[in-house]
Amino acid sequence: MLRDLLPALLQRTYAGAPTLLARAPGRVNLIGEHVDYCGLPVFPMAIQRGITIAARPRPDRVVRIANVDPQFPPREFVLGPDIPPGAAGDWGNYLQAAAQALVRRYGDLRGVDAAIGSDLPIAAGLSSSAALVVDVAVTLLGANGVAYDLHELMELLAAGERYVGTAGGGMDQAISLGARAGHAARIDFDPVRLTHVRVADGWRFIVAWSLVQAEKSGPAKQAYNERTHQTAEARRLVADRLGLGDIPSYAPLLAARPTDDLLDAGATLEPLLRRRYRHVVSEGARVSAAIAAMERGDVAGFGTLMDASHASLRDDYDVSSRELDRLVEVAREGGAVGARLTGAGFGGCIVALASAAAADAVLADLRERFYGPRGIRDPGESLFVAEPSAGAGVEAA
Repeated sequence: MLRDLLPALLQRTYAGAPTLLARAPGRVNLIGEHVDYCGLPVFPMAIQRGITIAARPRPDRVVRIANVDPQFPPREFVLGPDIPPGAAGDWGNYLQAAAQALVRRYGDLRGVDAAIGSDLPIAAGLSSSAALVVDVAVTLLGANGVAYDLHELMELLAAGERYVGTAGGGMDQAISLGARAGHAARIDFDPVRLTHVRVADGWRFIVAWSLVQAEKSGPAKQAYNERTHQTAEARRLVADRLGLGDIPSYAPLLAARPTDDLLDAGATLEPLLRRRYRHVVSEGARVSAAIAAMERGDVAGFGTLMDASHASLRDDYDVSSRELDRLVEVAREGGAVGARLTGAGFGGCIVALASAAAADAVLADLRERFYGPRGIRDPGESLFVAEPSAGAGVEAA
């Protein structure tokens, strides 16, 4: 276990014992994909897997971090308001993103020696990057004894992660910090706020990795950022057509008109913008409908909305892949009531919803029909039932 490995790594690398342990969970987004940066609500839950750090404070502003995984070499930097980034895609940039954001907000901080490890599949669309940023942040704040407002920190880190060059929204940081065990959360933005919804009894959310990395700081970054700009342009054009003026996000747009009217208003957009716009507007409506379905225990209704979400992400938003589509197909044929890609797409994971009685059969079908033909007898961490878990925390080592 990481809690056992990390103190030994810290001792071996930096010759000292930890004084604190910090953990930040990954997340699975149940519905509401690619709409957080459009200002619309999303509906994720934190999961039992995440990032763990063992650390001890230093007397200076130096941060030194060693990783259990040898593919991520140790990183060292000095805390400050303007930390030079490393090479594009370097894992250390996420450490520095958190550190720079904190120094700009809280002033002079002392550094740490730390050891870090993860039980999340990396670049699988389960928010490993945001969990890393969050965990570094709560580690530094804990080491410095800094009290903070939780919602302010969510927004600070969402903006701070743009240090790595990805124009994302604030869902991942918010759920990693603010999740409640046993619950999913509706997350609204501007300002960020969480409404916790208990995950219905007997519902099982199955996560399956496509075996294709979804690295937003890699080749998909340009495509991801393009969609941010495309959705903003479509919003501007439709708002102007409806006489709504310069609105800052899709939230006031959806509040101003019924969904069908908004879709009609977008029909004259050029084809690419029309498809991007149609996904955002329809997905925004699906979030509220899905939450209502969970609250009334309507598993079939929730599943139907997941299916519609995947179709929209595949056909209108162009972020699915052959592997993701195959996982969705196998999960549905195996007994899931609904399935969709989760996360940014371009690889990564799906999430499938099944009843407790059907979950084992869905898992078995995925092992046999997706992973088996790819030579994987035991998919291990690539396939699991997600447990709705609590948000980030720090404790004495």
